[in-house]
Amino acid sequence: MTHVDTFDAAAAGSATVDPLQAQNTNLFALDDLDYASMTRTLPERDLTALQAVADWIRTFVARPHKDLGRDGAVCPFVPAARERKTIWLAPERIAKLSVPEVVRLVKDYKKLFTEAQSSNGHDAHYRSIVLVFTDLASDRARDLFDDVLQHLAVPSYVEDGLVLGAFYERNEATAIHSSSFRPFTPPAPFLLMRPAVISDWKFFLESEDWLDRWPRRFGASAVRGLADELRQLPWRKSRSSF
Repeated sequence: MTHVDTFDAAAAGSATVDPLQAQNTNLFALDDLDYASMTRTLPERDLTALQAVADWIRTFVARPHKDLGRDGAVCPFVPAARERKTIWLAPERIAKLSVPEVVRLVKDYKKLFTEAQSSNGHDAHYRSIVLVFTDLASDRARDLFDDVLQHLAVPSYVEDGLVLGAFYERNEATAIHSSSFRPFTPPAPFLLMRPAVISDWKFFLESEDWLDRWPRRFGASAVRGLADELRQLPWRKSRSSF
C-alpha cells in the first residue's frame, strides 16, 4: 500500500477537530491532501490545484530563500502554523461569478473564520484560510482580486481584525527586505485570510491610510511591539544608553 492509502481513520477520529473544519467540510488541512481517503470527493481539477498550492507552501513559503533579504522562512508564521495544523485550504470555482457574488462568498468564509477565532485561544493567532480559486485564469486574477479587495480589505481589517492578501502568478508585489524578490506568486491563485498582527506595520509603510489604521487596531501594544522590533536593529547594538 502507498502512503495515501493507509490513512489511520481511528487516529483521525480521536484528534481534536478544529472549529473551522467542524463547520465547513470544504476545508482541508495541508496534511489532508496527502491522503486519498480525505480527498476522494474532490473533483480532479480542485484536488490538483489544492495539492499544488500546498506543495508551494511547504517547499517555498515555509523555507528560507537566498533572495529574501533576511534570515528565516519566507513567511515566518508558516512553520509554526504547520506544526499546529492551522493552515486550511478551500477550493472554490468562481470563473462564472460576478464580483458581488465573489464578495459574498468571501464574506461567508470571513464569518466562519471570525467565529472560529473566538473559540481557539492561543492557536488562533496562527490560523489561516487559503481560498483557492481553482478555475480562475491567471490573466483575470489581478483585476478580480483588486475589485474584491476594494470592497473587503478595509472593513475586514478595521472591523474584524483580518488581513486579506491576493496571491497569483503575475503578482508584482515584492518582499519587504528585497525589491527583487516576488513571494506572492503561487501555482494557483488564492486569497489568504489571516489574523492581523502587530508586525504588519512593515507592509503599511507606503500607505498613510493603512498606517493610520494599524495603531487604531492595536492601541498602546502597537507602540510596544514596534519598540521591540526597533531594539533588534543593528544601530542599537553599539549603544547601551542615550
